[in-house]
Amino acid sequence: MNRRGALLFAAMCVIWGVPYLMIRVAVRELAPVTLVFGRTAIGALLLTPVAAYRGDLRPLLRRWAPLLAYTAVEVAIPWVLLARAETKLTSSLTGLLIAAVPLVGALVVTLTGERERLGGRSWLGLLIGIAGVAAIVGLDVGQVNALALVEVAFVAVGYAVGPIIFSRSLGDVPALGVVAASLAISALAYAPFAVTHWPAATPSAHVLESVVGLAVVCTALAFLVFFALIAEVGPVRATVITYVNPAVAAVLGVAVLGEHISAGMVIGFALVLVGCVLATGRGPDAVAEP
Repeated sequence: MNRRGALLFAAMCVIWGVPYLMIRVAVRELAPVTLVFGRTAIGALLLTPVAAYRGDLRPLLRRWAPLLAYTAVEVAIPWVLLARAETKLTSSLTGLLIAAVPLVGALVVTLTGERERLGGRSWLGLLIGIAGVAAIVGLDVGQVNALALVEVAFVAVGYAVGPIIFSRSLGDVPALGVVAASLAISALAYAPFAVTHWPAATPSAHVLESVVGLAVVCTALAFLVFFALIAEVGPVRATVITYVNPAVAAVLGVAVLGEHISAGMVIGFALVLVGCVLATGRGPDAVAEP
């Protein structure tokens, strides 16, 4: 991974480690569909005018099918499932479970014949990272809602498939247009549900701050950085940020929300870091077919 890729990787590790905390705070007073509507609507309002001015939306008219597929698996479905899951799970545990994304992505890439192939070193890194998550969950999971775990599993699949769809079918169109259109489509889809689930009282300042932070930093800015990361290191290596995101989520959960930290988290964190280094490193085993 070159210097630009490393900087983009580090930025995404932080930016997408924060949302779990913000979502956990927001769903205390907002329904998941209302939260997703607020997040996507604000993000769309920020990015759509800029994308339209630059002419970045026009090329998407010929790519409406992959755009809708990408929007569904990367934004619309996962975000509401993630918010639903965090009504029953801690932000730390939710973030840690999402670390399965790189392994799912690697399996999809291998089974579908994607150009980018993973060698032995990368596979070892992915497996060590998953072992780290297993250590955390195995030692700390306790009594956890089964439906919430299934919802997070679907989120992980969506997050793994989304970058692959983008890389294969949308990689040659402006990233800003893809981001803006995805957010706008999702906001329109959830608008009717947000109206029926609108809170009776004005949410607290912390909740409003969380929604705005999710929309501006963790959505609008984050997607632009993430697409740049995909272009730099490929869709599978890009999703390896989910090995560090859980550590950020766990630290914030403990520091801000007072969530429990344990030996399992410490051991798992160490394994996650080792797996991340191995999975993102470029060695003789990492092969990209022409």
